[in-house]
Amino acid sequence: MISVVLLSGGMDSTLTAVIARAESDDVAAIHFNYRHRTEHRELTAFHAVCDKLSINKRLVVDAEVLRNIGGSSLTDDSIPVSQANLTATDIPSSYVPFRNGTFLSIAAGWAEVLRAERIYIGAVEEDSSGYPDCRKIFFDEFEKVIGLGTKPETSIRIFTPVISLKKSEIVKKSLELGAPLELTWSCYKSEEEACGDCDSCALRLRGFELAGAIDPIAYKKRPKYA
Repeated sequence: MISVVLLSGGMDSTLTAVIARAESDDVAAIHFNYRHRTEHRELTAFHAVCDKLSINKRLVVDAEVLRNIGGSSLTDDSIPVSQANLTATDIPSSYVPFRNGTFLSIAAGWAEVLRAERIYIGAVEEDSSGYPDCRKIFFDEFEKVIGLGTKPETSIRIFTPVISLKKSEIVKKSLELGAPLELTWSCYKSEEEACGDCDSCALRLRGFELAGAIDPIAYKKRPKYA
């Protein structure tokens, strides 16, 4: 049984890849470069995680169209990456319009060619930045779209094994399963040392703090968010 896993190189997708590896006979990993701020660092993390998990089937997709579309602080340099605010309810500037829909469409095409039965994606709904394309209902409906848009003999399901977990639970599960968190990258702003003050860094640092663990990657600063 072959699975395709969307692997950004971040903590959530890396744990998802570990789970997919355990639940599948073979795993193929897909990664997207969309000219975002930390594209090069995330690509390095992707290959490092794949090497660690012995994932040999890899596809790196040039998705520059997402930068051309714009509308996100990750792809438009004129939009600043907002400071961390873990109590905010608005969708943050880092939201990339319909990114997961774009990624899943391409992943579904590759999965059909590989005759894969599953697509794994490390989306988190409860303890995330509130992106609309990270909700369970979105993936449930998108699975139906894949069924309607592929060959009759194709059967592909979308698996979201960390969708309901908090970041602290993701940290604990990663440590339990031996996920290589030291190879991952989450920062929205920096490719050298993680900034420590973007939403992604804040969620990650708080997750480690609440899990009673120390994040192994380098930070410019490590504020307390717990």
